[in-house]
Amino acid sequence: MNPDLDLGIDRIIRASREDVWAAWTHPANLAQWWVPAPTCCRVEQLDVRPGGAFVTLMSDDGDTFVPHLDACFLVVEKFERIVFTNAIDSEWRPASPAPIPMTAEVVLRDCPDGTDYRVTVRHGDPAARARHAELGFAEGWGTTTGQLASLVEGGPVR
Repeated sequence: MNPDLDLGIDRIIRASREDVWAAWTHPANLAQWWVPAPTCCRVEQLDVRPGGAFVTLMSDDGDTFVPHLDACFLVVEKFERIVFTNAIDSEWRPASPAPIPMTAEVVLRDCPDGTDYRVTVRHGDPAARARHAELGFAEGWGTTTGQLASLVEGGPVR
């Protein structure tokens, strides 16, 4: 991790890597935790393979949904790693996403208490990293990681 360019979240989740993987790779599961509550998430596309689309919408009222993420998976290693970027959209076109372009890497490793869950979000320059931090990276990604943990720690997720 480059402290000038990257932000991260590390957490032990008391569930198996398989359950954490299922929370990431099944649309109905992802919709339950991907945006901070009480905002609702709708998963439009979740093609979890290299080059696959990752598109979500969000809603504050449950009726009107607006774009949240239009991204592309770069690396998918079952039960171990997911890498996606919003700098390339779901149709493989170069993108200039608001508020910032980023590449996120999610790494899952076994540990005695469950899953060592690590997210690294990479930015192209220090200003983009600073902007993401100012916008509440720690709170936003921290909240969604907590929601993910609550989902999978409650029992098997498939």
